[in-house]
Amino acid sequence: MKIKLWGTRGSIPVPGPDTFRYGGNTTCVEVRLDDGTIVIFDAGTGIRPLGLALMAERQPLDLKLIFTHTHWDHLQGFPFFEPINHASTRITILSAPNTSADLKQTLISQMDFKYFPINFKSLKSQIIFEEVVQPEHLIGNARLFSIPTNHPGSTFGYKLVAGNRSFVFLTDNELRPHIPAKSTWQDFVEFCQGSDLMLHDAMWMDDELTDKRGWGHSSMEQVIELAAQAHPKTVILSHHLPRRSDQELEERFNETLKRKAADAANTIFVLAKEGDSFNI
Repeated sequence: MKIKLWGTRGSIPVPGPDTFRYGGNTTCVEVRLDDGTIVIFDAGTGIRPLGLALMAERQPLDLKLIFTHTHWDHLQGFPFFEPINHASTRITILSAPNTSADLKQTLISQMDFKYFPINFKSLKSQIIFEEVVQPEHLIGNARLFSIPTNHPGSTFGYKLVAGNRSFVFLTDNELRPHIPAKSTWQDFVEFCQGSDLMLHDAMWMDDELTDKRGWGHSSMEQVIELAAQAHPKTVILSHHLPRRSDQELEERFNETLKRKAADAANTIFVLAKEGDSFNI
C-alpha cells in the first residue's frame, strides 16, 4: 500500500506563507493498493490537485471515493475534482450504512446553481453510490472496516487491510468525549491495534480542550496515549487547526513529544504534511 497526503488542515483551507510547509488544503488522502486500485478518503480541497495529478497520469480512471462524513471541509473540493468531468472516469462513492442517500443529496445540493455554475446532473463521469458492507467491505485486494467516531453528525473512521498491512484513517474524532460515546476509548484501541500506519485527528492541545468539548476533535496528547495502548508502527497527526502556523505546529509537536513520546516509545510520530507519501 502507498498512502499520499493531499490535504491536512481542518475546518477551512488556509493557503499562505504561514502554512506552506504542512499545507493549507483540507482533508484528502490517496491510497494505492498493490493491485493498482486507487482509494481516496474524503474530498476536501486537497482532492483538486489530486485530480489534476490523476488526469495527467492515466485514462480511464476507476476510483473508490470514501467519505467519513458530510461536513464542509471534507467535501468542498468535490466540484473541483477534474476526473468527474470526463466520461472515461468511473467513481464509486462509498459511505457508512444508512448515510449514502444523505451523502448523495448533499453532493447534489452543493452543486446547485445557487452555489456553483455546474450542476451535478451534468457531470460526464459515471458516479455510483454504495454503502460500506458490514462487518467488512472488499475493495480490490483489500478489506475495509469502519467504526463510528465521536463527532457531530454521522461520522465514521476506516481501516484498510491488504494482506498483513493495515492503514487506519480516523479524522474528526473526539477520543474522550464528554457526552455518551458512539465508540469508546477501548473500541479505538482495538480498532487501531498493531496497525502499520494510523492517521488521527490531532487538532487541539490538551490545554485548549476546556471549551472545545463536543466539537468532535482530539489533542496531540490524547493521540499519543492511544498509540501507547494500540501500538501502531507509525502515527500521522492531522486535521491541523487552521489558525496554527507551521512554526507553532512544529513547536507544539516537538514539545509534546518530549513530554509524552516515552509512553509510546516504539511508535514513530509525524505531522501530516501535504505531499508526503508512506509505503507500508
